[in-house]
Amino acid sequence: MKTSVLTLVASAALMLLGNPARADQLADIKSKGVFVCGTLGTAEPFSFSNTKTREVEGYDVDFCRALAKSLGAQLELKLISVAARIPELQQGRVDLVIASLGWTAERAEQIAFSDQYFVSEQKMAARKDSGYKSLQDVSGKRVSALKGSSSELLVRKAVPGATTITFQDPPSAFLAMLQGKVDAFAIGELYLEKYRLQSESTVPIVKLEPSLASEPWGIGMRKSEPGLIKHVNAVLQAMEKSGEAQQIFDKWLGSQTIYKMKRSFKIEPIKG
Repeated sequence: MKTSVLTLVASAALMLLGNPARADQLADIKSKGVFVCGTLGTAEPFSFSNTKTREVEGYDVDFCRALAKSLGAQLELKLISVAARIPELQQGRVDLVIASLGWTAERAEQIAFSDQYFVSEQKMAARKDSGYKSLQDVSGKRVSALKGSSSELLVRKAVPGATTITFQDPPSAFLAMLQGKVDAFAIGELYLEKYRLQSESTVPIVKLEPSLASEPWGIGMRKSEPGLIKHVNAVLQAMEKSGEAQQIFDKWLGSQTIYKMKRSFKIEPIKG
């Protein structure tokens, strides 16, 4: 009998250790007073290190801050790679991820997505001197993309004849194209515009048409946390209604920034 009881206790302990998802994560965050938000830290203007303040900031980070405030918790930013976004979430190392995470059917099978808080055109670009103009021009060529990104998946679907070469961060993937190590580069249009402006005077680049896809971004959460999912969506809707979401957009992407974008979307459920 003693052996049986000990075995059951040990088994239960192992199950708890192997399952980081909590029975009520929302209550747990409020109880601890700490909210762990996974973000990239390498993706300006969404999540990047300010060279002057050495603080991580950006569009995604402001949403992390808004959620932390709504929870009455201290914000802890955990920097993660593109490829690690879903694994870090599933293993319970972060409470949620706000990390340029585009909705795909494959990802939606693994995790829960909040309402969309940004919509990104996924594009491909090449050096201007390559002569490429369309996606089909890079069939049979090498295309750089971020490992585990939507762009990587979209290139394989849109241009099956291309070979996708993956990198851990956007600058490395872009530099590979500038240096001629790959023939084209795939990423969200906003990132692409930033890199186009940076390289305009040295190595001009062109965007290839058509777009790979129009991609809604959501906040990633574990499916087993309905309380947190409901809370996050309620906060997002309140931010949309109050104008806070528009203010964050204008701050990082609007007419006073180098991107000069107009907000053509609103926070609403993702139509997958």
